[in-house]
Amino acid sequence: MTESAAVDGRYVAVIGGTDVSPAVEADAEAVGRLLAEAGVIVVTGGREGVAAAACRGAMQAGGVTVGILPGRSRDEANPWVTVAVPTGLGEMRNALVVMDADAVIAFPGAYGTLTEIAFSLLAGTKVVGLGTWALGDDVSILSAQTPAEVVRLALD
Repeated sequence: MTESAAVDGRYVAVIGGTDVSPAVEADAEAVGRLLAEAGVIVVTGGREGVAAAACRGAMQAGGVTVGILPGRSRDEANPWVTVAVPTGLGEMRNALVVMDADAVIAFPGAYGTLTEIAFSLLAGTKVVGLGTWALGDDVSILSAQTPAEVVRLALD
């Protein structure tokens, strides 16, 4: 990561399922890489699936990743988490994953992803989805078709 990127200070949460298709995993890795190249700190739930892929992409690009973990041990973090934050909160930690993000990028996932989207919307945080939950016309989730587009929308 460049020195100017380290000063940027933007945080983007990348959320999604732990059991995802290879295509979703590849897109999440590309998003992590693009965010790191833009100097953004990538925040995830810190474990497998979308979180691991986004962290892997960010680390390969020299970025910083934060994993907000449900358990009490840093050992549950995927190998690409730079800063592991064990909470001991279980699924209730979902609010912490998105709480201070400047934007949230949502991939397909289960109810944990849905709660993270809800917490983001409650906080007034921009959510950009790439194949994630469809919540209806009155819900303000931006939709993107590619990793580059989702990152552009998140950072605008």
